Amino acid sequence: MMAPGRRSSTFTRLLRHGFTDPSAAERLLDGAELEPVRSDPVLLDALGATADPDLALLGLVRLVEAQDGHNAERELLDTLIAAKPLRDRLLGVLGASAALADHLARHPRDWQELVTYEPQDLHPGVREFERGLAQATDPVALRVAYRRCLLSIAARDVCGTTDLAQTAAELADLATATLRAALAIAGRAAPDDAALCRLAVVAMGKCGGHELNYVSDVDVIFVGEAVDGADERKALQAATRLASHMMRICSETTVEGSIWPVDANLRPEGRNGPLVRTLSSHLAYYQRWAKTWEFQALLKARPVAGDLGLGEEYVATLAPLVWHAAERENFVADVQKMRRRVVENIPVAEIERELKLGPGGLRDVEFAVQLLQLVHGRADTSLRSGTTLDALKALAAGGYVGRADAVQLDEAYRFLRSMEHRIQLYRLRRTHLVPEDDADLRRIGRSLGLRADPVVELNREWKRHAAVVRRLHEKLFYRPLLDAVAQLAPGESRLSPNAARERLVALGYADPAAALRHLEALASGVSRKAAIQRTLLPVLLGWFADSADPDAGLLNFRKVSDALGKTPWYLRLLRDEGAAAENLARVLSAGRLAPDLLMRAPEAVALLGGDGDGGGLEPRGRAHLEQEILAAVRRADGGEQAVTAARGVRRRELFRTAAADIVASYGTEETPAVADQGALVDQVGGAVSDLTAATLAGTLRAVVRDRWGDTLPTRFAVIGMGRFGGHELGYGSDADVLFVHEPREGVDEQEASRAANAVVSEMRRLLQVSSADPPLLIDADLRPEGKSGPLVRTLNSYQAYYRRWSLVWESQALLRAEFVAGDEDLGRRFIELVDPLRYPAEGLGDDAVREIRRLKARMESERMPRGADPTLHTKLGRGGLSDVEWTVQLFQLQHGWVEPGLRTTRTREALGAACAAGLVSGEDAVILDEAWVLATRVRNAVMLVRGRAGDTFPSDGRELAAVGRYLGYGPGHGGDMLEDYRRITRRARAVVEVLFYGA
Repeated sequence: MMAPGRRSSTFTRLLRHGFTDPSAAERLLDGAELEPVRSDPVLLDALGATADPDLALLGLVRLVEAQDGHNAERELLDTLIAAKPLRDRLLGVLGASAALADHLARHPRDWQELVTYEPQDLHPGVREFERGLAQATDPVALRVAYRRCLLSIAARDVCGTTDLAQTAAELADLATATLRAALAIAGRAAPDDAALCRLAVVAMGKCGGHELNYVSDVDVIFVGEAVDGADERKALQAATRLASHMMRICSETTVEGSIWPVDANLRPEGRNGPLVRTLSSHLAYYQRWAKTWEFQALLKARPVAGDLGLGEEYVATLAPLVWHAAERENFVADVQKMRRRVVENIPVAEIERELKLGPGGLRDVEFAVQLLQLVHGRADTSLRSGTTLDALKALAAGGYVGRADAVQLDEAYRFLRSMEHRIQLYRLRRTHLVPEDDADLRRIGRSLGLRADPVVELNREWKRHAAVVRRLHEKLFYRPLLDAVAQLAPGESRLSPNAARERLVALGYADPAAALRHLEALASGVSRKAAIQRTLLPVLLGWFADSADPDAGLLNFRKVSDALGKTPWYLRLLRDEGAAAENLARVLSAGRLAPDLLMRAPEAVALLGGDGDGGGLEPRGRAHLEQEILAAVRRADGGEQAVTAARGVRRRELFRTAAADIVASYGTEETPAVADQGALVDQVGGAVSDLTAATLAGTLRAVVRDRWGDTLPTRFAVIGMGRFGGHELGYGSDADVLFVHEPREGVDEQEASRAANAVVSEMRRLLQVSSADPPLLIDADLRPEGKSGPLVRTLNSYQAYYRRWSLVWESQALLRAEFVAGDEDLGRRFIELVDPLRYPAEGLGDDAVREIRRLKARMESERMPRGADPTLHTKLGRGGLSDVEWTVQLFQLQHGWVEPGLRTTRTREALGAACAAGLVSGEDAVILDEAWVLATRVRNAVMLVRGRAGDTFPSDGRELAAVGRYLGYGPGHGGDMLEDYRRITRRARAVVEVLFYGA
């Protein structure tokens, strides 16, 4: 038993050397196994240099215990003390990998593999590994031989003899040798099958790219051909049996564990396709059916086993297709979508620890590099490498990636891959999750040379490198486009004009020459403004490319920048307010309406920066808008200036509404698109209707003040009708109204009538005066007697007309009547007057119902535009707005007198009330609501995209794609959008046939 003083001294030394459990370590050192070397200081120093001294010491004791006799133990310990190279390699492995310590305990003589290295052993290749596996004639022996070879790779890795790239290449070479050995075993087991076919094993993924992990699926594709004179069908069956047996040899678990799974799911048709195909079958598939990601996967295709000649022929045959993949429609969008989908599929609880697939992870570097290779590799063969770091180096040398960016990405990728290797090496298990336990993090940190505070340093370095990757992921693709047109320092490389154009075409720009001119105008020069633009544009270009019309987005951005170029806050807002730049990119590339509104007053871009004095993109409400417009009217000199001020507010607020709608529909990097389509429709309809009401109130005030001072000779009110009264106005809707007046006491009725008509005429004129602001068209055709009747009536005149002459269609139209501007008391009395007409006691008689149905059928046949597709017309088409609205309004006319919930001007609210009252089933109500919301969204989308109202889908392909993007459909899915619209409205029409027509 040791004296207390000595024990304390040993305990302290162990702590100083990095042991976390000095008491347990002291007991192991005091054991009989290490007695010959216990007092040798080099042992403790060597253990202290390992990633986990406690683990290394335990592994060493187990290895000594496993030796066959005293002489074998002495040989190991003597060599350990005498030979520093062995000491570093063996203890290094034992301190980094519990799994390899287990292997050494089962095969205790394998430590001799680490004693000396011949020169060729420092960087072994496939041939050297094949020699190491040569004696393995069965699956179990192959596993043992494989681990023995892996032991030597890990030893060189943890000691720093090889760097990350060399280690990954050696692991890929070992995998190649293993696949060959496994195929040979399978062939010896079935010589008749081997004689019938030529079978090539083509490595894919990291094995194909010569950059394999310690534990990873080995992705392969099999190509088979019949030998001369053999039946092709039988040959393919034989090849399939051989391939399947080879996969089992590598994948199955035995007493010696498994090697790694062999995964053939990258083959044509994936799991559902044949395991082995002929070369011609592969070619036919890739020519006709392959998706973009499958060409991306082929970047790393490399023949590794079997008939290498056939494998080389496979790669050569498919190469032209790979290097033309960037010409496919929506190529960049497809690749980026796949990357987003990978991130979305990571469990929320794991995303922060996901080293490979998470944001700022390894896959971000690999995707970006592969994207650039596919875009530029067609013309530049130097880029055609399957190895990520080699490809990155070639991209930098060719000027496709900035040199400084390439250096940072190289460093980040090496660090992240090294972390991945150390995580996997510990248990030789396939994982990409950074562990949470401090002991694991400490071992990983120490293995990477972080010794002061391994856990803190590791987390800091990991986050730093991940942040670099996140920052450069987009920039890697877009930044060189700016360097191509900007002034660079001497010696800096840049994209050639052709390469820049290729990249813009791949991004979806239809006119790359014009795009380059815009970039040059924005980013050239040495001014502070140009420097900020060069910082912003790489990200903006990516956001523009995410739209249906990136050319328009970039052009509009140049126009806004030119208009606000001397405004100090503009670029600062985009640079410092993360949301502002992305929101602007979405708005500028979503269509014509929002950019046109913005160009007329570019300072409205400030609204995109979130909450502030302007209120961000939140709708402001009728009271707030009316207050602002009336204040602007009071400040103005004369009626025209006053209404011009009111229209200016209207233009800004239309932009606010459109921008909010676009951002919510597209979503942002931080916030997904709003899923509740009905809420978006209600927000737009409410905001535009409130804005229209406030504009009319301001215009009325301006006209009255300009002509009559403070008091008009007659009380005057504006009644909203149609979509205006229903709070459902779209961006391009006219304002349907009725005008009512009532002479003041002592005022002659004719004088009052002349004043009221003069007010209406002047309001309509001022709201349509040609200017930079969009006109507001007032439509009074729903008045009694239509266009033939007086434009303005007194309340008594309305009462007399409705008592004697009112038709059922007028009662239906009055369902939407709501006071919107002018004299509130007069407006309230008008609503009281029409309530009995629109909610008639006892409902409608049979004759009235038949009349409404007749009018609806007549409208369908007469008002549908010639040549229009009735299945795609949003207003009059099958299951469109008219169908749903007339059905709901029939419920209101029939049951509004007894169901208070039906006494509303809003379609969706009335539909909900009808459902609550049991007039329509919940299922049918959902069908009608979905169709109405979709048709309204389409109308809003058409106006946003084209800048003019329309009731049908655009025929232009790019405009149709923009409508689809607004509705949540990705590139190339315009057909799906039309079919979904037809399906949804077809279901709605079936409900209408029953509820409205009584079918």
